[in-house]
Amino acid sequence: MATGAKITGSITRWWWVRHAPVPNPERRCYGQTDKDCDVSNEALFKHQASLLPKGAVWYSSNLLRARKTAECLGAFGAEFGEVLIDPAFAEQHFGSWQGLTYAEIAEKHGNNHLFWLGPPELRPPGGESFIDLRERTVRSIELLTEKYRGRDIVATAHGGTIRAALAHAFNMHPEAAVRFEIENVSITLIEHFEQADPAHAWRVVFTNYMPRQVVKAHAAESKA
Repeated sequence: MATGAKITGSITRWWWVRHAPVPNPERRCYGQTDKDCDVSNEALFKHQASLLPKGAVWYSSNLLRARKTAECLGAFGAEFGEVLIDPAFAEQHFGSWQGLTYAEIAEKHGNNHLFWLGPPELRPPGGESFIDLRERTVRSIELLTEKYRGRDIVATAHGGTIRAALAHAFNMHPEAAVRFEIENVSITLIEHFEQADPAHAWRVVFTNYMPRQVVKAHAAESKA
C-alpha cells in the first residue's frame, strides 16, 4: 500500500502479546506443557496494558501462562470483559522433545538449527512441526478476522504462535519467520485491510515492542 493511499473499508487490528516468562532454570523444552509464569514485573504489565486498545475482543491460548498474562494485563489497567479461549493459539507441541533440555535437543535431534528447536518442517515424534503450528494458527486468524471485522483483537499467546501470525502476514517462508525475536510480554501489532487485494491485505505495524528501561530496572531489582 503506497504512502498516502486512501484507505477504504474496515481495518481489523491484531494485538499479539507473548506470555510472561516461565521460570525454567534447567532450560528444558516445555512446548505445550502447561507451565506457570512469572508476573512479578508490575511496571512492565502496567506499561504494556496502557498500550492496548479499549473495547477490544480478547483471546488467549488454552495454556495457563497465556491466560494468566491476559488476567494480569487486566489487573494492571487493560480494559476487557471475557477472555475467550482458543486452543489453536497454543505453542507448538514438541512431542517427545518436551522435557528434554535445549542442549540435548540441539545435540541429538534439532539438526543444529540456530533460531528454532529444529527446521520448521521437522515434526518431533508425537508432536507437530512449526508448519503444522502455522496452519492451525492461520485457520483461526482468518475465521476470527472475518467474525470481528473492523474490531481490535488482543491475543495472549506464545512465541511460536506470533511468529506464525507474522509468517502469514508477510506471506513468508517458515524458515524466515522463526528468525523473529518475540520477547515475553512484548506486543506485536498486525492489521488486516478488508478492501485490499487478499494477497496484500495484511500490514505489520510493529513487532516485539518492549519498554527497555522498564525491563532493565526490573532485572536490576531482581538481582539486588
